Amino acid sequence: MAANLLKKQRWSPYLAGALIGALSWVTFAVMDKALGVSTTPVRVLGGVERTVAPTHEEGLAYLTKYAGTAAEPKAIIDWQFALVVMMIAGAFIAARLAGPRVVETVPAIWKERFGSSKALRYALAFVGGMILIFGARLAGGCTSGHGLSGGMQLSLSGWVFMIAMFAGGVPAALILYGRKGCSACADSNETTHDNEGSAS
Repeated sequence: MAANLLKKQRWSPYLAGALIGALSWVTFAVMDKALGVSTTPVRVLGGVERTVAPTHEEGLAYLTKYAGTAAEPKAIIDWQFALVVMMIAGAFIAARLAGPRVVETVPAIWKERFGSSKALRYALAFVGGMILIFGARLAGGCTSGHGLSGGMQLSLSGWVFMIAMFAGGVPAALILYGRKGCSACADSNETTHDNEGSAS
């Protein structure tokens, strides 16, 4: 049964949510920490700068808060660093186990709205990722730190974060893609369903 579950192309969101909740129990019980990932890039950046330009790093209170100083360094590779690495590894393994893959460098909804340029898609994805991590650090946490961990603890900041995320995300999606969606998406979904059926 476990092997069949690992090979499914889509998991039940209820099962995935329950497993994330159980994982958060482990992190609280074993490490006294909440699930979160957005601190890791800051800690890694601080560690690199502490190595190559320690004087500059020590002048930035934000970096020394997470990476420490040359005299009193903080660990860079910790449980959260391992979590980030294993999230990437887990996603890769899950994709390999799930059977036939749909290679989609430019999604249909993006292509219909902005064209088929891969360079434009990748460039804007990179810029969007940079804005995303900046916003996460500005808010003091990301969707896992505020949304999941904060939300399950009934933290006020977590719920404010979630409300703000949807309040900003829904209008942004409507501005980018419009209310009608795209005609090519239906064909794309049918192809995906056909692949799932042939895999089973």
